[in-house]
Amino acid sequence: MFLRIAASIVFIPCFIIITRRGGVHFLLLVDLIIIIGMREFYAMLEQKGVRPYLVIGILSGLALSWYLYFQNGLYSNLLLTLVLLAVMGLELTRRDNRGAVFNIATTFLGVIYVAFLAGHMVLLRELPLVAGLPYGLGSSFVFLAFITTWASDTGAYFVGTLIGRTPLIPRVSAKKTWEGAIGGALFAVGGALLARQLLAGYLELWHAVVIGVLASVVGLLGDLVESMIKRDAEIKDASESIPGHGGVLDRFDSLLFTAPLIYYFLKFVIFK
Repeated sequence: MFLRIAASIVFIPCFIIITRRGGVHFLLLVDLIIIIGMREFYAMLEQKGVRPYLVIGILSGLALSWYLYFQNGLYSNLLLTLVLLAVMGLELTRRDNRGAVFNIATTFLGVIYVAFLAGHMVLLRELPLVAGLPYGLGSSFVFLAFITTWASDTGAYFVGTLIGRTPLIPRVSAKKTWEGAIGGALFAVGGALLARQLLAGYLELWHAVVIGVLASVVGLLGDLVESMIKRDAEIKDASESIPGHGGVLDRFDSLLFTAPLIYYFLKFVIFK
């Protein structure tokens, strides 16, 4: 717990400062998450005997984040197509065909699962440039994603610990309960309402409620997906890269799912 608190004390102020500044500084922060997260993801797959292309996967993930930053996602399918073709071509150069499909598929999955989903944090921060809004407003979009996600995770943990009795999906996560999931949803709505009062005045009341409920659902899905991958790889934590928190994927698994949700909600519902 001491390490967890100490890491949070260091990370949170740095995160707030970098997010408010935006631009390349925030992009580099997301890139750091992508590099560590993809390394953790590929390391888990290697435990299963799969041979993903670590270097080309991470470089492709970084290229994708920069592409999203400069082109705001326009024609990102072109870059993803090139990545897939490159990985397929590289697999032809290996001396044996053992696990060829798994090697290709898992390398590409790492780019989509970690880099592309994390890249939506960049899209969130840069959304004002597309929507014709003040650039500084982009930091509130990112904070909204983090607040609702962390509120959901916190609520699920404490409610599940205190009164959790009904397993959610025990074959994936023995500790997740329906009571915790409901608590997470209530906390997420509360977090969204708090964000609305403090920094997201552009949200109507129903916007905050819907965002809170949806964020809790997709955030839980992200948590369960990472738990499923770890269970398949027979490991407890993705890594120990964040003291007291485990790995980057352990800490940001829910956010990888909530960031895209909030980005598309803001883009197509609020600022359409």
